Amino acid sequence: SRRRLAQRETEAARLNEQLSRAQLDALRRQLEPHFLFNTLNAVAGLVREGRNDAAVNMIAGLSDLLRRVVDASDQQEVSLGEEMEFLETYLDIQRMRFADRLQLKVAVPREFLSARVPSLILQPMVENAIEHGIGTRSAGGAIRIGAARENALLTLSVYNDGPRIPDDWEQLRSGVGIANVRARLQSLYGAECGLDIRNQEEGVEVLLSVPYKGDVP
Repeated sequence: SRRRLAQRETEAARLNEQLSRAQLDALRRQLEPHFLFNTLNAVAGLVREGRNDAAVNMIAGLSDLLRRVVDASDQQEVSLGEEMEFLETYLDIQRMRFADRLQLKVAVPREFLSARVPSLILQPMVENAIEHGIGTRSAGGAIRIGAARENALLTLSVYNDGPRIPDDWEQLRSGVGIANVRARLQSLYGAECGLDIRNQEEGVEVLLSVPYKGDVP
């Protein structure tokens, strides 16, 4: 009957939603130990260098970072403003790690701060830029974070002025952070959105597109 068919379709949709949420939760759990491991390595490096005050400050920053992760653990999407606050906490740790080797510019228009974005989506992009563009150079380098809207899409960008990616750049997709971002975007939004890594005249830019959605009251 039509009623039974409708019930089956409703149940199938509910199960599919549960599966999607389980997949997304698994991706989040995969990401959290990734930056935790890297940060603890940085703390160990500071201790070895005798920079104990900096190590203590970094541990405090890590504690704040993990608190924010726990607070957002049941949210697949947050406002871009909340995501930027989380990213700023992460960047505080990286500033302690790299000091004046890390030059940072953030250009995110205020009108986009209420837009909904996947939680913890910018951190792996910035981490990738730092590790590949800044960490490999003794003089450090610059990172630029931006946002722009084109019709129904919001595009977030992370640029670093480090070495351009090689012809076999596909290997970069295998990293936990970038692979995680791709998988989450695919699960949340399907093929209409995604992540692109491009060589620029000087440096590399990562572009991430999501549907533009205003904040939920």
